[in-house]
Amino acid sequence: MYSVIIVLHLLCWAIVFGLSFTGMKQRAMPKGLLHGAIGALLTGLILVVLKEMGDGDVNHMKIGIKLLVALAVTGLAFWGGRKDELKPGYFGLLAGLVAANVAIAVLV
Repeated sequence: MYSVIIVLHLLCWAIVFGLSFTGMKQRAMPKGLLHGAIGALLTGLILVVLKEMGDGDVNHMKIGIKLLVALAVTGLAFWGGRKDELKPGYFGLLAGLVAANVAIAVLV
């Protein structure tokens, strides 16, 4: 079960990462980017709950930083969906935050 949630979590981040590059070209928020961000946020929370219920060995500082980044990505995706036109740098920021979040997960 835990492994399936990890796969879903990474797929959601991959959706956000890929659609960020699509948004650079379109200069508008692609449909599905917000859904991917919400999915990544929810599956991440589920992973933490399952880990806490299991052996309880969770790096709370790492999880807190990852939660802040996930909330920032979700907030930016929501806010960007309300705008008609966005600059490519906006999507670069989203892609960079996703890459940072994945790097924190793997390297820390």
